[in-house]
Amino acid sequence: MTTIEELKKTKSIIFECISGSKAYDLATPSSDTDIRGVFVLPKEQFYSIDYIGQINNDTNDIAYYELRKFIELCAKNNPNILEMLDMPEDCILYKSPLFDEIKKELFLSKLCKKTFANYAFTQIKKARGLNKKIVNPVEKERKTVKDFCFVITGKKSDSLTSFLKENNLQSKYCGLAKITHMKDCYNLYYQEEGNYQGIVREGANEVCLSSIPKNDEPLAILYFNLDGYSSYCKKHKEYWSWVNNRNEERYKNNISHKKNYDAKNMMHTFRLLHMAREIGETGEINVKRSDRAYLLSIKNADFEYEDLVERATLIKEDLDEVYENSILKDKPDLKEVNKLLVLLRSKFYYENLEV
Repeated sequence: MTTIEELKKTKSIIFECISGSKAYDLATPSSDTDIRGVFVLPKEQFYSIDYIGQINNDTNDIAYYELRKFIELCAKNNPNILEMLDMPEDCILYKSPLFDEIKKELFLSKLCKKTFANYAFTQIKKARGLNKKIVNPVEKERKTVKDFCFVITGKKSDSLTSFLKENNLQSKYCGLAKITHMKDCYNLYYQEEGNYQGIVREGANEVCLSSIPKNDEPLAILYFNLDGYSSYCKKHKEYWSWVNNRNEERYKNNISHKKNYDAKNMMHTFRLLHMAREIGETGEINVKRSDRAYLLSIKNADFEYEDLVERATLIKEDLDEVYENSILKDKPDLKEVNKLLVLLRSKFYYENLEV
C-alpha cells in the first residue's frame, strides 16, 4: 500500500475530512479542496520494515497520516494536525468510532504558543519571498561560467567577454592553469596553434584546465567568481521552479493588488496567531473562523506589508502573557499518549482480523 488509490481499497482509513481554506470558511471560488485523513497500516505491514507514515498526492492537496505519525504530530502540537481533532461537522467525510477516542484535551498544551507562532512567521517569510521574486525577476536564459570570469591585466580588470573582444581573441584558443595559493585564480594563456582546451566546455559548471608547456608565458590572470556563479545558479533554479509551479490565478491576484507580497500567506499568519491565542485562553481549537471578514480583508491585500508584520509581531509578543496565565499543561503526557496509541492499534487489529 503506497498510493492513495491503494489506501482507499482497504479498510484502513479511520478519519477523512476537508481541510484548508474550506474548513476555515476562508475559501474563494478559486480555492482548491484539500483533503486530510488518518489510516492504520495493516498489521503485517506495520510490523515489517515497510512502515509508511504518510501517503499524499503530488501537490500535497491530499494527505493521509498513519496512526502513529498522526499521534506523534499531535503530541508535538503541530498546527495542521491538531486542527483535525476539532473539524467542523460539515467538513468531516468519514469518522470511525475509533477516531472519537482521540481527545484534543490529551494533546493541547503550552507548546501551541511556539508551534503556532513559529508556523505563522514562516508564512511571513514566504510572503516576503514572493515579494523578492516579483520585484527581482530572473531572466530565463541562464548565464554561463564565462559571465562570471574576469581578466586582470596591469591595474584593471575586465569581464572575460570584453577582454577577448578588445584584444580580438577567441576563447577556444585559451588555456588555463591554476595559480598556487590563489583560490579561483588562473594563469591565462593564448596560442592559436597550441593544444589548449579553451576556457570552458559546453554545459560545464567550472572552467577548463589545460596542460601548459613549461616555457609558455601567461597573457594575464583570470578570476572565476565560483561563489557568485553557484549562488546565481541556485537563484535561477529556484525562481524558474517557482514560475513553473506557481498558482497563476493566485499570482495574478497578488500582482493586481500591487502590494508585492503573497496576501494568502499573510492571511494564514494571522489565522494561526489568532488560533494560538484562542487555544491559550479557552483550550479550544476554532477551525471555522469567526474573524473571517478580517482575515479575508488581509487576503484582499487591504493592508501594507510592513503594517501587517508589525501587527503580527505584537500579537506574538502578547502570547507570552496569554500562555503564562493559561491553564493548559506545559506539554502532553507522553505516557498517556503512548497508552492511547497502543490501545487504538490493538482495537483496530482486533476488529479487523482480516486486515
